[in-house]
Amino acid sequence: MVLCSSSLRTRETLAAILPALGDALEIRIERTLYGAGAAQLLERLRQVPNRASSVMLVGHNPGIQDLALGLAMSGPALAALREKFPTGALATVEVNVGRWRDVDDGKATAAVLVTPRSLEPRAGA
Repeated sequence: MVLCSSSLRTRETLAAILPALGDALEIRIERTLYGAGAAQLLERLRQVPNRASSVMLVGHNPGIQDLALGLAMSGPALAALREKFPTGALATVEVNVGRWRDVDDGKATAAVLVTPRSLEPRAGA
């Protein structure tokens, strides 16, 4: 499932990555995600149907970073996530619960943080 803010910028981001996500997606463009804080985003995640094995949330800072930091208490990407979450970044947070309604702070691992800078070609490469 993909939950995306209704802003033009987030919809453009989603359109750019959509080909890599495959066809079997439920996409929801939601006005309430625009400017939502971590608590609002967490509540929205708790409403995701259990049939969704994963969720991509396309939204805005500081809410997205605050949500990821609240959920993740450990993981290889935690230090980088604390340092900076720039525009266009993608954080993979692995939630350690059986049902979406049980998602809560401290029940996830910060697995990966990909930033636009990390995708730039390196000099001499």
